[in-house]
Amino acid sequence: MTLTGAEIVRKTLESLGVRYTFGIPGVHNTEIYDQLAMSTTITPVLVAHEGGAAFMADAVSRLGESVGTLVVVPAAGLTHAASGIGEAFLDGIPLLVISGGVRRDTGRRYQLHDIDQHALLRPITKGTWLARSHAEIAPAIQAAYALATSGEPGPVYVEVPVDLQLFRGDAGNLPVPLATPAPQATAIDLTRAAALLAAARAPGIFCGWGAVGAGVQLQAIAERLGAPVATTLQGLSSFPADHPLHASFALGPSATPAGVHAFAECDCLLAVGTRFAEIPTGSYGARVPENLVHIDINPAVMGANYPVAVALVGDAAQTLAGLLEALGSTPASVHERTRRVAQSIAADKAAYLDEWRRHDSAGRVNPGAFFTALRAALPRSAIIVADDGNHTFLTAELMPILEPRTFLSPTDFNCMGYCVPATIGAKLAAPACTVVGIVGDGALRMTGLESLTAVGRGLGIVWFVFNDGELAQIAQAQQIPLNRKTCSVLAPLGVAALASAVGAQHVAIENDADVVAGIAAALAIAATDRPVFVDVRIDYSKRTRFTDGTVRTTLATFDVATKARFLGRALWRRLRG
Repeated sequence: MTLTGAEIVRKTLESLGVRYTFGIPGVHNTEIYDQLAMSTTITPVLVAHEGGAAFMADAVSRLGESVGTLVVVPAAGLTHAASGIGEAFLDGIPLLVISGGVRRDTGRRYQLHDIDQHALLRPITKGTWLARSHAEIAPAIQAAYALATSGEPGPVYVEVPVDLQLFRGDAGNLPVPLATPAPQATAIDLTRAAALLAAARAPGIFCGWGAVGAGVQLQAIAERLGAPVATTLQGLSSFPADHPLHASFALGPSATPAGVHAFAECDCLLAVGTRFAEIPTGSYGARVPENLVHIDINPAVMGANYPVAVALVGDAAQTLAGLLEALGSTPASVHERTRRVAQSIAADKAAYLDEWRRHDSAGRVNPGAFFTALRAALPRSAIIVADDGNHTFLTAELMPILEPRTFLSPTDFNCMGYCVPATIGAKLAAPACTVVGIVGDGALRMTGLESLTAVGRGLGIVWFVFNDGELAQIAQAQQIPLNRKTCSVLAPLGVAALASAVGAQHVAIENDADVVAGIAAALAIAATDRPVFVDVRIDYSKRTRFTDGTVRTTLATFDVATKARFLGRALWRRLRG
């Protein structure tokens, strides 16, 4: 076939089931955008900033129906998108990134956007491709897609020079991508793992995003073992929070009391789809038993931070099914353990929520009251998107997540500005679902204008803006050891004015008395396909267990002289006021 490179790009993306592309047209991709406008299956979405495009695409991929795809200009478009690409890379989220490239048929140097795109993106992608002929375009995109979605997923990049887009050439055959089979654990290793877990007096389960598609098997394993379950931040939706064996977010001293107590005597841990990264282990403060059974599709994570007794490399759902079969029927003793563990978890959860509700929020909105009301107002299938900040950990501790893929948040790259664009991607990917965002006023400053995209498309999204005038997570981290806040206090942000400027609606929640009615009003507005900002005058005076635990863990790693210096400095500054 003789086609333009732009036509080849469109046809290949259509063959891969891409539903949306995100980006901004420019001189090096206008031909691709012209072709996308002709597609009956792909909708190109204009964004305010390519960083927002990457977060939108990330959310599409996390919901699992299709792979999020960027079509951006080279150079500035890619550097703008790099934060979202990096987030996807560290979080294990597939993204297909396509950009134009400078002309290679003129012999000219110093063209517009003329930089080495591949050197730029190599550290934050699984692979990059440069199409040098028309016949290389489709195979490059197909190979990139296959790599993005195989093993531990991640972003990939394909550059299509503008001269290929403009002119016709021999497209060659348009190949169909082949599925890459996942590795499978051996029967011997499954038997070894089952023996360790069956012999444990106090088994536990720790699961991350890699387990999000294995909920049925994970619940069956937890019930077979009578084991409490903790999740990573990214894996909050891998196990339902209303299951009696769900204990907490995080493992170790940074967990809530239910998690700390449930895992206190853990002598055998089953880890599923987690890399034991810094956040969910509270800066590696978690105590992991010698008998660690680790399931992950990426062999590189095995033993990276904690020694592994049995490594099971493979797909989580398939491996858990094999492990369940190897475990056999449930002994009578497990039923008593399940009852005891579940009772302890329920009591600890109730006490912790009561502790939050009793906290004096001095006329502002109590987080415990807010999240209790929000959970009651939302359907189980509602998608909650949190940005990066103190509100992230409040959500993790106080907002029960009940179904798979209903909680999205930046984690290992920890990129502020994620929420507003990611809610847009989520609503486009799942239009029938209620989509709400939890975003701090600091993060809103970064990507709040992306709300224009939601307004322009008539997307009924609610953004709850936790408005406290600080970069609260950092401000608390400064205040505890330093007794001062440097560059973490924000100028006032007029949320109502922002809503008016972009054409969104506005609701204010000033105190606890406004919470139930304010949430209801916002959801009612969103149901009419209008986005709405909710200005929540949140109280951050009570710290999360995650913050307190992580500070203590970090301090414990210092030598005696450094501890004395930190504590002495904090005490002196407190005395001086």
